[in-house]
Amino acid sequence: MFDNIERTNIQELGEFGLIKHLTQNIKLKQPSSLKGVGDDAAVLDPAGKKVLVSTDMLLEGIHFDLAYTPLKHLGYKAIQVNLSDIYAMNGIATQVTVSLGLSSKFSLEAVEELYEGMYIACEKYNVDIIGGDTTSSKQGLVISVTSIGYADEKDIVYRNTAEEGDLICVSGDLGGAYMGLQLLEREKLVYLENPNIQPDLEGKDYIVERQLKPEARRDIVELLKDIDVKPTAMIDVSDGLASEILHICKQSDKGCNIYEEKIPLDPMTYETAREFNLDPTVCALSGGEDYELLFTVKQADYNKIKFKMDFTIIGHITEASAGCNLVSKTGNVHALTAQGWNAFKN
Repeated sequence: MFDNIERTNIQELGEFGLIKHLTQNIKLKQPSSLKGVGDDAAVLDPAGKKVLVSTDMLLEGIHFDLAYTPLKHLGYKAIQVNLSDIYAMNGIATQVTVSLGLSSKFSLEAVEELYEGMYIACEKYNVDIIGGDTTSSKQGLVISVTSIGYADEKDIVYRNTAEEGDLICVSGDLGGAYMGLQLLEREKLVYLENPNIQPDLEGKDYIVERQLKPEARRDIVELLKDIDVKPTAMIDVSDGLASEILHICKQSDKGCNIYEEKIPLDPMTYETAREFNLDPTVCALSGGEDYELLFTVKQADYNKIKFKMDFTIIGHITEASAGCNLVSKTGNVHALTAQGWNAFKN
């Protein structure tokens, strides 16, 4: 991955030279970005709105594997997973800061490739890169992105405001990113055993892209506004459907019923799960990294959302004493448990 025909050692530029090189062509687009890269701090103007801020770190060997993750895709994903947190508050992301910890194996060309993916994501979502930092790392590549967005106070949606009887909705489909990861991990093992065997990803483009190049769902925030529906609670699906709905229920002091037959699964996700002898429903419940939006709406809004193809009604909120349950296709009721990814699990 790093065997570039041309290889420039980062040490030749130094920290400030590297930052200048990577950011010299940035053009600010957001009216709220008064001053970006080039001073001690960025200057932003919220123009009467509330400011939303979220930060995520991605660590090599923990959150990504460079054996099968192209640097351009990694840069794109690093931005997307942070924008998703702003959309999960019903806001619109406008700026990001990017900080990198770089090991000696990274050439300038490799870092340029990483940044190219970031710039593509920012251009697509109309987001400004307004600052950041770089430092050396002895633990591999470290990426830290802080996303900033804005919303009117009346529009902000939290996790702790779901009400009994609310409908539970989710955008897109679930489990695809997890199955993409399983496929990439399998092909990596095959390659390590025999480097002459080429990866077999034919026909699996969708789930591979769901893992390597996720898309934050700004469009759902815009759609809900267009149809005049404000969610009562919302969260993004980063750790799996079960984990996320349990967050909403716990913080809202409510229960829920999720119906297995309603959980949206792409046919490729379903078929690949079966190939791996995995239960597709479990993959959707516990897989994570789909970055879809999970939200609740009032029953009174049902007629506004029932024909929308962008999301699916998968259940409803109940009183806390009823517990959090999955109703199977056969009508059996099972307690929902969070088996998603744990950042501190050994």
